[in-house]
Amino acid sequence: MSVLNGKKILLGVSGGIAAYKTASLVRLFIKAGAHVQVIMTPASKDFVTPLTLSTLSKNPVHSSFFNDDNEDAVWNNHVELGLWADLMLIAPATANTMSKMATGNCDNLLIATYLSAKCPVYFAPAMDLDMYKHPSTISSFNALKQFGNIIIPAEKGELASGLSGEGRMAEPENIVAFLEADLESKLPLKGKKILITAGPTYEAIDPVRFIGNHSSGKMGFDIANAAANLGAQVVLVSGPTHYKAKNPSIEVINIMSAQEMYDACHKHFDDSDAAIAAAAVADYKPKEVALQKIKKNASEFSIELEKTKDILSSLGAIKKNQFLIGFALETENEIENAKLKIQKKNLDLIVLNSLQDEGAGFKKETNKVTFIDKNFNIEPMELKSKEFVAVDILNKVISHFLKS
Repeated sequence: MSVLNGKKILLGVSGGIAAYKTASLVRLFIKAGAHVQVIMTPASKDFVTPLTLSTLSKNPVHSSFFNDDNEDAVWNNHVELGLWADLMLIAPATANTMSKMATGNCDNLLIATYLSAKCPVYFAPAMDLDMYKHPSTISSFNALKQFGNIIIPAEKGELASGLSGEGRMAEPENIVAFLEADLESKLPLKGKKILITAGPTYEAIDPVRFIGNHSSGKMGFDIANAAANLGAQVVLVSGPTHYKAKNPSIEVINIMSAQEMYDACHKHFDDSDAAIAAAAVADYKPKEVALQKIKKNASEFSIELEKTKDILSSLGAIKKNQFLIGFALETENEIENAKLKIQKKNLDLIVLNSLQDEGAGFKKETNKVTFIDKNFNIEPMELKSKEFVAVDILNKVISHFLKS
């Protein structure tokens, strides 16, 4: 999955012959799963039509401050466009447009939006060889880089003038590759391996029946997807669930029992940087498992149970520098029970759920959690979707690594 998947990209097109390449560029962004809006300078429409880019981006193309082709003029809000974007790319960036960007000469919608943008801004220069080497162009390059903008270097090749040299706008495939590499290098969990558990475990009674619980696995899968999107190498050990990992980079290990989860976790924990135990592991399992289906003969039936191995405690006992996070689902004395669990299992952080909170618990789309760290600092959170709770949990992980 491309790191551009789900990203909101604002593409600014200025008036150079390389503007014809933006049709392919938009197509590649859409193929990568990005959402694209396009702003064109008036001059750029001589090289590529707004209809082409609108059709490919599946959004209206913006070019002027007002759409005055009907009686009710509509203002194109450059501030909203700038705030909408996760990243802005200006390609081609002509000498004229770069000069305006560097000096703040705001005479068109593209420059007004650029000046309003709060997101990272990339620019891909495109011009003839002598223009590219001119001191005024170099001055624009330096000013824009000093502002924090990121240049996508021009390539060498045949130019529109017939000359051959530097100044050719990077090919669309190379622009996409540059953006992906740059964004990936800045992901906060890049280079970190995170072990995550999810779902229930099923403890066999006989070949047909089992002891289990109502965990759907959604919380663990949301954490895994969010961690992978933040650049982490994710190993997800999951009990039976219908959920699938959205990010193909996630290594999913499907297990059935607590023992299988124990074995998988211990296989991967040693070289992990963090572990998040979101699974609802069975506390007990049948002491003896019947080899054949148990017939319904007696009016009463009892099963002798024994404790399963405590996966979280076992990881806490052997942890070195791993950041270890556990979950606690409580129905009474929630805070005190969670604190005891932190100490007993040698955790760095616990995510407390209470079944007393409406909207929290198993088989829900939302969750309401309280964070308690090993120093017993307590941070209650609002009711949120599990996707946003996952982000909150990973922000704790990121914060830990920033401090360490």
